[in-house]
Amino acid sequence: MNRKLEKLKETHVKANELFDIIEKENVIRPNISERQLSSEIYEIAKDRLGITKYWHKKIVRTGINTIFPYDENPNTLIINEDDILWIDFGPIFENYEADFGRTYILGSNLEKLNIKSTVEKAWYAARDFYLSKPSITGLELFNFLEEFALNNGYIFGNNIAGHLIDEFSHYKIHKSSPQNYICKENLTDLKSSFDNLPRYWILEVHFINQKKEFGSFFEQLLI
Repeated sequence: MNRKLEKLKETHVKANELFDIIEKENVIRPNISERQLSSEIYEIAKDRLGITKYWHKKIVRTGINTIFPYDENPNTLIINEDDILWIDFGPIFENYEADFGRTYILGSNLEKLNIKSTVEKAWYAARDFYLSKPSITGLELFNFLEEFALNNGYIFGNNIAGHLIDEFSHYKIHKSSPQNYICKENLTDLKSSFDNLPRYWILEVHFINQKKEFGSFFEQLLI
């Protein structure tokens, strides 16, 4: 394993540790705002894991806000009883980027539990599809996930299904182009270098229900 991939895997483990803490300690709860929960997670990350830098905006979305992809900036909502929410943080460890997203369900709403489960299954199915191919384009992997969503009664909620990850900042190392996203416009092999640079990927899955009432999100390092 090369050093860069080893460091990216270490950042993945650290990010997972952060999410384990907030789940096990019941930090996620009703009657607080998305902004308050984001601030509390930030403080836990700083105090427990020494994380102070992030390469992208810290996202907590609940209720109707869960249908919006990363680029949107909806108004802050209060987390309610029997709610759904997803969290997307991009911490930096030793100058390497992580990107980690999970969905949480408060209560026992079966439709919300089902979309959460389906998104997680979709991520691992797409991972296995990716690993089974000697080469695979961004278009092929995106289409796989879009079809998975439709076959399960959902809508794919974004125009990308992932992106590059690297040393901070990957925006400076790699050009901003479709070839560096998992998207329909990317016809290059995700497993090959581009502009003579190796590429490592975050795979992200965002499904929303047909009525566009709520969505679910799952992302992590594609390994």
